[in-house]
Amino acid sequence: MAVVARPGGARGGAVPQPPSWRIERADCLDFLGSLDDHSVDCIVTDPAYSGMNQHMQFGHGRIVGRYGDPGNTRWFQEFHDDPETFAHLLDECHRVLRPDRHIYVMFDSYSLLSLGALMRERFQVKGVIVWDKVHIGMGHYFRRRHELVVFACKGRRRLARRDLSDVWRIRRIHRSAYPTQKPVELFSRMLAGSVEPGMRVCDPFCGSGSSALAALEAGCSFVGADISAAAVDLARRRCTAWEAGDGDPLERPAAASAAPDPELV
Repeated sequence: MAVVARPGGARGGAVPQPPSWRIERADCLDFLGSLDDHSVDCIVTDPAYSGMNQHMQFGHGRIVGRYGDPGNTRWFQEFHDDPETFAHLLDECHRVLRPDRHIYVMFDSYSLLSLGALMRERFQVKGVIVWDKVHIGMGHYFRRRHELVVFACKGRRRLARRDLSDVWRIRRIHRSAYPTQKPVELFSRMLAGSVEPGMRVCDPFCGSGSSALAALEAGCSFVGADISAAAVDLARRRCTAWEAGDGDPLERPAAASAAPDPELV
């Protein structure tokens, strides 16, 4: 079932069409396969990689419980990111993305080393962004404080801003409502130099809907999907609250804001 924001009123004159949103419960590949060629203007996504977990054979983690246990309801369904499946995902992203548009794909260190080259075969990779989460997290060996975002282009398109660094200091969500929930600000930073109001943003792994909120706040329409019913319900509730003018129920403004970036102050 898809949900779309309804048009609202405006002061005087014509009534502009507000940003619309649609969030489906679907497998990422099925969802992308349902979209038309060249139908989205920017892709921002955080795939639920399985590679590191399978390689490390995680045990009793505070988030995952007993990894690999079919009865573990504390985790989410992962994307089996073998090279063939990941290549199929990227091919579909390339097909639905309009020419001369941007794509942002999040990676952990293991998936970047094992799958990153596939991005270069399909897109013009322009850089790797480091998300500094400010607070240290879990980890085996070195505890993790960062994640990585590959920024790439289909064709040629410059960033609209020149004041964005490639290290983003944005506090991670503490005690999140959904596993691996990302701050809205993280996706807002991706969109800051890549979209204009009225464009259409896509996320085939939308999770709790942070990317959807970022798109709507940028004046863009959003289309996304997740295989988890709980994630879809949460994402839809967030978008509905935003549409009603009630703000984001999961992030207070202070929690969503980025820590000061020395290059922007």
